[in-house]
Amino acid sequence: MGSYVLGLREIDRTQVAVVGGKGAHLGELSRIGGIRVPAGFCVTTDAFRRITEDAPSLGDRLDRLSRLNPDDREAIRTRSAEIRQTLERIVIPDDLAAAITGALTRLGERAAYAVRSSATAEDLPTASFAGQQDTYLNVVGPTAVLRHVSRCWASLFTERAVTYRLRNGFDHREVHLAVVVQRMVFPHAAGVLFTADPVTSNRKVASVEAGFGLGEALVSGLVNADSYRVRDGDIVAKAVATKQLAIHASPGGGTREQAIEPALREQPALTDAQVVQLVRLGRRIEAHFGRPQDIEWCLDDDGFQVVQSRPITTLFPIPETDDGENHVYVSVGHQQMMTDPMKPLGLSLWQSTTPRPMAEAGGRLFVDVTRMLASPATRAGLLEVTGKSDPLIGDALRTVVERDGFLPSFPDEGPGGQVPGVAPATIETDPTLVTELIGRSEASVAAVERDIRTKTGAELLDFILADLQELRRVLFDPRSHQVIMAGMQTTWWLNEHLQEWLGEKNAADTLTQSVPHNVTSEMGLALLDVADVIRPHPEVVAFLHDVEDEGFLDELADLAGGPAARDAIRAYLDKYGMRCVGEIDITRPRWSERPTTLLPLLLANIKNFEPGAGERRFEQGRQEAWKKEQELLERLRALPDGERKAEETKRKIDRVRTFIGYREYPKYGMVSRYFLYKQALLDEAERLVRAGVLGEKEDIFFLRLEELQDVVRTNRVDDGLIRRRKEAFGTYQALTPPRVLTSEGEAVAGTYRRDDLPPGALVGLPVSAGTVEGRARVILDMAEADLAPGDILVTAHTDPGWSPLFVAIAGLVTEVGGLMTHGAVIAREYGLPAVVGVEHATRLIQDGQRIRVNGTDGHIEILPAT
Repeated sequence: MGSYVLGLREIDRTQVAVVGGKGAHLGELSRIGGIRVPAGFCVTTDAFRRITEDAPSLGDRLDRLSRLNPDDREAIRTRSAEIRQTLERIVIPDDLAAAITGALTRLGERAAYAVRSSATAEDLPTASFAGQQDTYLNVVGPTAVLRHVSRCWASLFTERAVTYRLRNGFDHREVHLAVVVQRMVFPHAAGVLFTADPVTSNRKVASVEAGFGLGEALVSGLVNADSYRVRDGDIVAKAVATKQLAIHASPGGGTREQAIEPALREQPALTDAQVVQLVRLGRRIEAHFGRPQDIEWCLDDDGFQVVQSRPITTLFPIPETDDGENHVYVSVGHQQMMTDPMKPLGLSLWQSTTPRPMAEAGGRLFVDVTRMLASPATRAGLLEVTGKSDPLIGDALRTVVERDGFLPSFPDEGPGGQVPGVAPATIETDPTLVTELIGRSEASVAAVERDIRTKTGAELLDFILADLQELRRVLFDPRSHQVIMAGMQTTWWLNEHLQEWLGEKNAADTLTQSVPHNVTSEMGLALLDVADVIRPHPEVVAFLHDVEDEGFLDELADLAGGPAARDAIRAYLDKYGMRCVGEIDITRPRWSERPTTLLPLLLANIKNFEPGAGERRFEQGRQEAWKKEQELLERLRALPDGERKAEETKRKIDRVRTFIGYREYPKYGMVSRYFLYKQALLDEAERLVRAGVLGEKEDIFFLRLEELQDVVRTNRVDDGLIRRRKEAFGTYQALTPPRVLTSEGEAVAGTYRRDDLPPGALVGLPVSAGTVEGRARVILDMAEADLAPGDILVTAHTDPGWSPLFVAIAGLVTEVGGLMTHGAVIAREYGLPAVVGVEHATRLIQDGQRIRVNGTDGHIEILPAT
């Protein structure tokens, strides 16, 4: 049949370059036993190349096309139309035409065909080209088939496809097109089958959509479909739609819309038995490809035929296990305020730091809580602690507990272990405890800084692996844990008792403003002090506005006031430069490595604040907390048994102010150490690049710590592994991790279950009391922050790297977070009303809208434009 045409049965999934994504999938499908695929063939990319080489004017046109700006719609429209016309007018050479018509003769040349584009870059997980090329149905006769093959070639240059390639950096010359020609099926019913539930991602639940006639009506959204959910061979949900229209083949070629007879409109397009049979076929296809599939099917007199199958790319992956048991996982990123994917070096280092075993999926970490949830001895504690820190996680876990038969059953004295944070902290309220813990941590980091300098090669990796044990000892020092728990438990005590005694909501929020030893809030105030040094020097301010590259500090020396500005910024970076957004991932660039990240905040501080603002902010918070304390104690004394209540409350206020600031410190110590490891590892990577072992320094980010150890020892690396991991990381970036995930792949959604909301309000967790109205600034990248006084920050999640922004805002809204996560702690410290855990906040609130944030009751209202 020549290299221009291949029969579907000659094709398998490895031949994407020859027959495109659709062709390769169809070829592979037609090899699976028991699956019927309409007979057909592919016109290969060799044919497309032959055509484009024969058209000399095409090369110049493609060059002109690739120089266009993706936003210049007019030029793209004109140029791409010229190319489409050229391709449609080219006379197909005799040998190529003969190869195509010969294939038609074997299949029946008077039959009707579907002619469909199949691009080589289509349906790849990293670039969804799907649906960008054309499909022509019911094409009759060899002349018409040849004409439509040319049309498919031309469809590679629709305005949309061209713009997509320009935006995503694909070369127009590198994308080739194959064409699939298949016998037309004239179905009674057609539709789509997902072998995993596209809404919840549950891999055990298949989803079927069905309508009368050809599937195009459904895919293009013309009609409502019947929909079914099937689990383990049973239909668990069914909705039959009223179907007004069907698309059918026209006798003379092409298709037409047809109204459905009134008597049939309410009829299901499939019987229940057919739905179950279809899902069985889908499971067979899924098993063959090894991952969930999105399948297009149709039903004719002889049964089901499959006309397309591709992987579902939007599902969040499931942690791997080999025990065949059910599991429940809780997202670590939602507790660490960092739900972006981490690179392998970052994951492995974090796993070596934390004592809990963690499962990995989609570049994120999860804790398996199955046993704690299944054992009555630990279940209540786990639900209480997760519910307090993140109500959506707590509620989702409750949903799983209430399901029949999902959790294994363990006897009461089961191996659940203690839930951290349930036992009361028993230490004395003693401020020297905090200063001693900080002193020990600082000494420990200084020792690493001293010793790591002399280490290289295998010795460096041994040193880091050994030092991780020391880091764990410092982080999980029982006294350190007691101090943190004492602060948290006292907060809860104050909130509970003062609400009960005085009807005062979230009293601890005001009582914990401006506490001592909070390294993260000090970092925000310290940047205000840096602004004070620079503000008097207009030349420096002007220079900082136009900085492009990271070496700007060295250029300051020549400006009036420059040396003082440089020294102030350097001193800030010496203390806080190891921090950044997403800092639990060692591979993320630190402020010391990319100081330009801080410039927008610094410039906003210079513009929006008066000298001395840092000290005034802290003092003002301290005064507010003190006034609140006096007011509450006075109101308590007026109650029955008031002296005792006031005395106990006073002891608790002293306790919370002594301990709550330390909550942020252990992470600061950990990140300080991480940065020392990182600098040493990058020096090592540089040596490996010079030795020709690695392509670039950053390649080490795609190796786990123990793999890096092997590379350093052997001077050999698996390039393919690094390439595959980079590609995987790219796909993980497009995914949103669920708070709770089961081994069935289901993302279990929790809700707040509250009915006290104003109409239309967005609900979240109140973490810092007060109400504020202002302009919403939806900011996903800190370097883009352009804030004016009174703005409210709306973002996905904030870890300590975001806190320098907090001095410049009037309120905070995040999608992720709990009562004790960083954003909440710092918001209370600065007295900013804050609501966290607001699902989809960055999509539901538009940048620039006026909003009202109620940090006492936990909701946000979008205000009408004034």
